[in-house]
Amino acid sequence: MSRPPISDTPMTGAERQARYRAARADGAPVVRVRRPADRRSRIQRWNDTIAALTTLQAEYAAWLDALPDNQQDSATAEALQAIVELDLSELQAIEPPRGFGRD
Repeated sequence: MSRPPISDTPMTGAERQARYRAARADGAPVVRVRRPADRRSRIQRWNDTIAALTTLQAEYAAWLDALPDNQQDSATAEALQAIVELDLSELQAIEPPRGFGRD
């Protein structure tokens, strides 16, 4: 998700530099937010992703079951049915290789 534009036209380099210097002249501390690094192993990320897919598939199945009768032939119902019919057992059966003693 990107930031909304400040104005209709892009700033020139001089305008951008003046804005940067003005912000630093106020003396307000600069707050930078970093996302925490994902420290999970590849195997754990794989297992978490498969679990999330299984959960989503169950939610979509519940959504399909809750559709009213007049929407059973709609594009939404067809998409939900395609998701519900996906066979995730093959993905669940895969055991990713372990890597160089770190996993």
